[in-house]
Order: sequence, then structure tokens, then C-alpha cells
Amino acid sequence: MLNRRRFISSCVICATAGFAATDADAQAPAPAATGITRTVLGKTDLPGDKYVTILMTADLEPGFLVPRHTHPGIESSYVASGGGILLVKGQADRTLQAADGFQIAPEVPHAFKTGAEKTRLAITYVVEKDKQLATPAPE
Repeated sequence: MLNRRRFISSCVICATAGFAATDADAQAPAPAATGITRTVLGKTDLPGDKYVTILMTADLEPGFLVPRHTHPGIESSYVASGGGILLVKGQADRTLQAADGFQIAPEVPHAFKTGAEKTRLAITYVVEKDKQLATPAPE
């Protein structure tokens, strides 16, 4: 059984995943970028045929930049260990540390830069099916 901390840790990876949320294979990651390891913990189709929930973790190396991107739904993330700076369009940069959480609204450009230590995020996405989980966003 997953404990609360482990569950939350699993959610953060989705934000940086670059996965396609499709009926065929919502967990299929894009080619891995150096500096990040993603683990999909589960996927649940919501009633109807429009949305899916994806639970994952992301382990980020020190000094790693998750490039600016968007999601076709809500991202809810928890910093399980480490930390960094969250950059969200239209908001002041936010310094995060272990035990902090954040949410990103659909289609809002954001990025994350880790600090001096390895960072683990737990991420839950509630996104539209058949859409790319993460799409690059221009500066």
C-alpha cells in the first residue's frame, strides 16, 4: 500500500514528463532527457471518454532545468525531496523545498530549475485524453 508521502512523490514527475496522454498508451514517455528519470505509477480513466488521471514521480539531477511547457489539464505536484525554483507565466518565481506543493492550471506555461541537490517530485495530472501530456512553450 502506498503511504501518503510516496503517493505525493509520485505526482511530481508528470509535470516534467513529456508523455502523450492517449487511449493507446498514456504512460509512454518521450525519449528520456539527461538529468531526469520518470516513473509512471498509475493511470485511471475518468468516467466518459475525455479525461485521464496520471500519477508519476520525477527524479531530477541537481541544476537540471525542466524547459518551459504546458499541459492539457491540471498538474498537482509535491516536492518530496530537494527543491528548486518554479517559474510560472504571469507569477513571481517561487522557491520550493521538500514538503511544498503547487498546482498549475491547464495550458499555463511553466518551468522548473532544481537546486544544488537531487529533487524528487510527485505529480498527478488530470488531462485530456489523446493529447500530448506536455507541449513545449515559447519564452
